[in-house]
Amino acid sequence: MNHPAVSYPRDADTPVSHLPFSPAVQVGDLIFVSGQASVDKSGRIVSDSFEGEFRRSIENLRTVLESAGSDLAHVVKTHNFVREPEDLAKFNELYREYFSAPYPARTTITSCLPPTLKFEMDCIAVPKPN
Repeated sequence: MNHPAVSYPRDADTPVSHLPFSPAVQVGDLIFVSGQASVDKSGRIVSDSFEGEFRRSIENLRTVLESAGSDLAHVVKTHNFVREPEDLAKFNELYREYFSAPYPARTTITSCLPPTLKFEMDCIAVPKPN
């Protein structure tokens, strides 16, 4: 039985983590991106407003996707972690800036992050066509 190839795409711009995970894993035509939070290039958490953390997280997600040959337009599923339920309205407003209809499938969980983070997102994507 043939199994799809597994690769771990990354480049010099891929955000670094000191935790034991790969930023992205590609299996066949699916790209699985680990949770991206409000961190700088060295992996240090950057505390900010909810909007600031959301934007930094999604820019990190975009960087990881680009290193894997994809982009936000090719995301098929997102998992979103919002620490404070009162940030959900802002989350939905910001989400619409980065994703448009037809939207990716989505799961959003609240009250789930440590005090050091307000937002985190992971996703599943497909490569951009050649």
